[in-house]
Amino acid sequence: MPGRNVPRKPRPVGGVKGHNMNDNTSPGSPALMGGELRVAVDVWLYGSLACYGGKAAQGSFANVKMRLREGSTMADLLARLGMRTEERGITFINGQLSAMPGLQPDLGHILQHGDRVGLFDPKSMWPFQYRHGAMLTDEMARAMDAQKDHGLHHTYSKG
Repeated sequence: MPGRNVPRKPRPVGGVKGHNMNDNTSPGSPALMGGELRVAVDVWLYGSLACYGGKAAQGSFANVKMRLREGSTMADLLARLGMRTEERGITFINGQLSAMPGLQPDLGHILQHGDRVGLFDPKSMWPFQYRHGAMLTDEMARAMDAQKDHGLHHTYSKG
């Protein structure tokens, strides 16, 4: 009936299970969705991780625009993608190194509206020489300082 107020069905969200997570979020302010404030996060998945972008996968990468509950963490983002933290390699949040194989202190990092997250597969190499002096998230800086080798070593295999 015209003019009848019919509630809209919530859109499905998720990763590999075939749901389209690209919700065309705009860079404006956080949105109220389902009574909750949601922040927009721009997620880039590289290499083998592109498959977690679902329909957004473009072969060797995927760009997924997601809305997450305000206060969501990196762990929440990974859960939404259906990705175990061990499956990712080097990770950046807004151009700052937040995780690398064997050192992933960013799981509790609270994502903000407009954040850009880059997740690389573990086979993506980042030359040792470039790591020294890279911009780091606060969590990564603390984690590297706590390491005996300050997180700078040539291999990441458990020995």
